[in-house]
Amino acid sequence: MPISSSLKTTLLSLTRAQAITDVQLIQGVWGGYGELFRVSLQGSENSSVVVKLVNTPQPSSHPKGWNTTLSHQRKLHSYQVEANWYAHYTDLNNDDCYSPRCIAVQSNQQQSLLILEDLAAVGYPIVKTEATLDETKTCIKWLANFHALHLQRKANDLWATGTYWHLATRPDELAALQDSELKHSAQRIDQVLSQSPFQTLVHGDAKLANFCFSDDATKVAAVDFQYVGQGCGMKDLILFISSAIPPERCAELQTPLVDYYFQCLTDVVIKTRQDIDATQLALAWRPLYAIAWADFQRFVKGWSPNHWKINEYTEQLTKQAIDSLIQFPK
Repeated sequence: MPISSSLKTTLLSLTRAQAITDVQLIQGVWGGYGELFRVSLQGSENSSVVVKLVNTPQPSSHPKGWNTTLSHQRKLHSYQVEANWYAHYTDLNNDDCYSPRCIAVQSNQQQSLLILEDLAAVGYPIVKTEATLDETKTCIKWLANFHALHLQRKANDLWATGTYWHLATRPDELAALQDSELKHSAQRIDQVLSQSPFQTLVHGDAKLANFCFSDDATKVAAVDFQYVGQGCGMKDLILFISSAIPPERCAELQTPLVDYYFQCLTDVVIKTRQDIDATQLALAWRPLYAIAWADFQRFVKGWSPNHWKINEYTEQLTKQAIDSLIQFPK
């Protein structure tokens, strides 16, 4: 793909490269905000980098019709959060919850430029649209390690509450929600999640498409940290399962996958977080699986009421969550 001479000059300066030998488009940024592309370099420490270029003026349309000023401002804040994450937090991660190293961040009134380590060049070249059960567990293990690492960490310069569907940032979708019982319970669901005695940093958009696999699919790294912030780890788990497991198999696989997550979480907390009681953590979070899914269901049903992620399994789980709200202290 062609790039402007000014962008080429900027990339050469920030990567300390002698020349750019190739530029390949990876994909457009959601909502028409920019592009994600791979740049091959000569004479640099990195043979290639991945560049996320975001244009800050508001696009003329939105894929789902939510082209509002609020939506635009939320999106702009998400890119700033992602820049903050890569600049100040990603070095905290380790091989068990790997994410790309930040090479440079630059922004002005018109554009935001994020230059990242190319995961394909460091052992994570594969993005999957479908996953086997073992591959699903590999991603769930990444989540457990990520959540354990960031338990009780403050979300400075990130989202105060992580995930792209957080209630306080989605008033338009709540107003459009036709499910009156879920609408009535929305604030209480949000309260139960935010008042969990254990909070961590959640990825916030932990779908299958945001994981890059090793060649043998035994390791993954994660990308796209626009909605990272504080929250209960169940939020990431339910979103990932919604993206990786067909709806007709979710009920069947719920128990083994949730058990596997808590097995991984407990193991790493016991080994690395002596300040956290792993048993109490599991007791606090397990009941929030259905609550977290109901929180996501509230967003989806308001945002896109015919979406395939609204199905018999999610409706049953949402009803279970609403019925269970009475057991949580106010």
